Amino acid sequence: MSKKIRVLCFGDSNTWGYIPGSDHLRYGENQRWTKLLQQKLGGGYEVIEEGLNSRTLFSEDDRPGKQGRNGWTYLKPCLDTHDRLDAVVLMLGTNELKAGFNNCASDIVKMIDKYVEFLQKYKSQIDKSTPKLIISGLPPVNELADYCKMNDKYKGAGEKSRELSLMLKNYCSAKKIPYVDNSDLQTGIDGVHLTSDSHKLLAEKLAKMVKEI
Repeated sequence: MSKKIRVLCFGDSNTWGYIPGSDHLRYGENQRWTKLLQQKLGGGYEVIEEGLNSRTLFSEDDRPGKQGRNGWTYLKPCLDTHDRLDAVVLMLGTNELKAGFNNCASDIVKMIDKYVEFLQKYKSQIDKSTPKLIISGLPPVNELADYCKMNDKYKGAGEKSRELSLMLKNYCSAKKIPYVDNSDLQTGIDGVHLTSDSHKLLAEKLAKMVKEI
């Protein structure tokens, strides 16, 4: 009996499936991109959801109840938990755009580079294999959305998110890392979280990419 190809999806609330403008409501199994990706890939694959609301690349979220949001501290335990893995889809960086963290686009690319360096050296505890890496780009933040206009949490993030998409695309091209450009994805009424249609489109893009690698 052949083994399933195992794909870990490591990200934030857009990987978790946060419904735009809701109070922590989640898209259903026939709506969020991780589950749609599983459907599109079929039974020969196992898609593992590892999305966490407010997850950052490195920054510490000091809000009450937001402990453990630093993705870096959880990355290796997560990989070891789900060992053995064939591929990792990394989709992080949106929360680093928050004004309070004071990051520019190049800062975020440098953070992602540290993840890349680690993931490309990571070895399975089982057979010493290294999972293939796919970087999934971020949707542009819409500062004209009601939430963003009423809340300065993402002040300046619109321009920075577009700059980040271009820089990340160039970075992945230089490093020869499979990259999914998501600058065409749409966010909902909060300007940050993906619409259901964008979840569908992202699943289609990633299904194609996973099969290619």
